[in-house]
Amino acid sequence: MSEQTNYQFKNTNTWSTRQLVTMALLCAIGVLLSFIEFPLLPGVPWLMYDASAMPAMVCGFAFGPGAGFAVGLVCAVLHGILFADVSGAFMNILVVAGLVLPAAFMYRKMHTMKGAIIGLVLSVIAATIMAIIGNLIVTPLYLGVPLDAVIEMIIPILIPFNLAKATINSILTIIVYKSISNLITPKKKQVKGRA
Repeated sequence: MSEQTNYQFKNTNTWSTRQLVTMALLCAIGVLLSFIEFPLLPGVPWLMYDASAMPAMVCGFAFGPGAGFAVGLVCAVLHGILFADVSGAFMNILVVAGLVLPAAFMYRKMHTMKGAIIGLVLSVIAATIMAIIGNLIVTPLYLGVPLDAVIEMIIPILIPFNLAKATINSILTIIVYKSISNLITPKKKQVKGRA
C-alpha cells in the first residue's frame, strides 16, 4: 500500500496579484504619458519633458523600490521600442533608477510625509547625476556628439533641465500618490495619519 503524501505549496511571489495588476496599469499610464512631451528650457527644444517616470515613483511609494524600478524599466523599454530609440531607453533606465530608488527606499524606511520629501529631494539629485552620466556615455557613443560639446552643455543646459524635470515629477508624485494611495494600498497595510 503506497503512502499518500500531502504537498503544500507556498506562494513565493514577492508581489500579490493585486499589486501586479496595479503595476501593469501604472506601466500603461507611464507609456501613454511618454507621448505627451514639451520643452522646459527656452532655446533647447530637443530636451523634452514628459511625466512618464511619475507612475514608477508612485509605484515605488506604494509597493517598494523593486516594484517602482520594475515599472520604470518596463516603461523605458517600451518607450524605446515604440520610438525605435535604444539610446533614449538606456538613458531613461539610468534616470528612472536615480529617480525611483532613493525616494522609495527612504519612504519605506520613514513612512511619513517628511520621509517622502527627503526621499524625493535625494531622488532629484540622484536622477540629475544619472542623467549627466548617461549623457557623457550615451550621447558621444550613440548620437555622435563630441564629448567636449556634451561637457560644455552640463552646467548651462543639462543640470537645469534635469533638476527641473525631476522636481516636476517629484511634485506630481506627491499629488498623485496622496490622491490614490487609499485605492492602491490594501486597507490592512494602510497606516492612519501617514502620507
